[in-house]
Amino acid sequence: MTDTSGGLPERPLSPHLQVWRWHVTMACSILHRGCIMALYVGVLLLAGWALALASGPDAYAGYTGLLGSPIGKLVLFGLTFALLFNLAYTVRQTFWDAGQGFTPKVADMSGACAIAFAVVGAIVVWVIAAQTGAL
Repeated sequence: MTDTSGGLPERPLSPHLQVWRWHVTMACSILHRGCIMALYVGVLLLAGWALALASGPDAYAGYTGLLGSPIGKLVLFGLTFALLFNLAYTVRQTFWDAGQGFTPKVADMSGACAIAFAVVGAIVVWVIAAQTGAL
């Protein structure tokens, strides 16, 4: 409980991760926030790409070489996942805004489907990119 020496009524402390049982909807909420931050990084990478393109062939070759490195490809794969998860999460939120899907079973299932969609979709996008020679 909180200190009541200042005359305020005693209030319970806010629940934290030690209090709540881990579940899919909690993971989706945390993952959504992380994906939003990753998409901000993606916008900065896109701006850097445009700047390198405008700076000439040498700068562009250096930048695409950086993005084509194993670490760069891992970052781009993560951005692909973040974009697809954000898409699926937004569809899920649209149903919630309409008042649908609030039962625990449906909420957990839709969260698991959003994560699965992002994982499978990112793999499919990268497999297609590899088969077409884009990598």
